[in-house]
Amino acid sequence: MKRSLSRSARLAVLGLCLALPACGGGAIVQQGPSDTLRAYAQALEQGRVDDAYRLLSDEAKRSMSLEAFRRAVTENPKEVVEIARAIGRPTADPIVSATVTMPNGDELLLIYEGGRWRIDAAAVDLYGQATPRQALMGFLRAFERRRYDMVLRYVPDAEKEGLTAVDPAPAEGAPKAEADSAKLTPEKLKAAWEGPQKEQITRIVVAVKAALPTATIEETGDSAAMSYGAGGTVAFVREHGVWKIKDF
Repeated sequence: MKRSLSRSARLAVLGLCLALPACGGGAIVQQGPSDTLRAYAQALEQGRVDDAYRLLSDEAKRSMSLEAFRRAVTENPKEVVEIARAIGRPTADPIVSATVTMPNGDELLLIYEGGRWRIDAAAVDLYGQATPRQALMGFLRAFERRRYDMVLRYVPDAEKEGLTAVDPAPAEGAPKAEADSAKLTPEKLKAAWEGPQKEQITRIVVAVKAALPTATIEETGDSAAMSYGAGGTVAFVREHGVWKIKDF
């Protein structure tokens, strides 16, 4: 039981999703993300639980009632104060962003900088690989446009060179023609994905695209993963500083 309450306290302190605009009511006034964090932390430290609750987003309030929030804070006072002090001193300024979905389904990221909204680099770099999400969006865009030359950018080196377990590397000393035949090319991708594998890859792409807007991508070092559909997982790997798609 104690473990459950402790987890609830963490959810309460982190607020699930902090609201950025100024709240209505109470003595709390804030102008930006950092102000909101400080106001939230101060309210918790000073025991003004209702004021802290007002700073939660509507989605957070739907997930946790005021009564449940009060209970979590009251039953775990030390933990609440500890975490509140931590979030009241962020190591960097929060980044405010917004995502806009365009008519064709593509998503455009905007960043709030210097008092103005500015368009993220993804609007220019249509096939970016700076993050797993950006890599997946670029891959989907390339696939839908049948740009198999661009699709290859998202394939790990070992698979492009035919060095996977399914397709082992040619033996040492093998003729160059044999080694070249193992390499993955845009033509081979097109033949497979528009031929015998068309139905399978189309089904995967549809499921991944549907899940992407709300999916969580977990990163661990140079690996990342995103769940989709009924048990599917997109596996990412970072090579040479850019993200690629290892498996679906």
